[in-house]
Amino acid sequence: MARIAGVDLPREKRVEIGLTYIFGVGLSSARRILELTAVNPDVRVRDLSDAEVARLRQAIERNFKVEGALRTEVAMNVKRLMDIGSYRGTRHRRGLPVRGQRTHTNARTKKGPRRPIAGKKKLTKK
Repeated sequence: MARIAGVDLPREKRVEIGLTYIFGVGLSSARRILELTAVNPDVRVRDLSDAEVARLRQAIERNFKVEGALRTEVAMNVKRLMDIGSYRGTRHRRGLPVRGQRTHTNARTKKGPRRPIAGKKKLTKK
């Protein structure tokens, strides 16, 4: 089993897809990594040689910020927005959508389940 950046890559998948299991590596960056290291993207993870795994690991460490370091950076960016009191930071703090989506209806994923308001009843048609 190939272990790169603290992540066990799935053995049965192609390397191109397996690399996307690493936080911070998408399909386009996975293709760029494979091109850099001259590894065939169609080969399965289980068929990788130790030398190829080492080349992949080295290329990712050298050229990309992934996993823990990237998560920390993202969290610090959000924290900075909250600390300076920007509009986006306020939205993060309240747990509401940040990028201008409507919230009158929708946004249930971000806002969580509906909470009933005491004394308010839905109008029924007669």
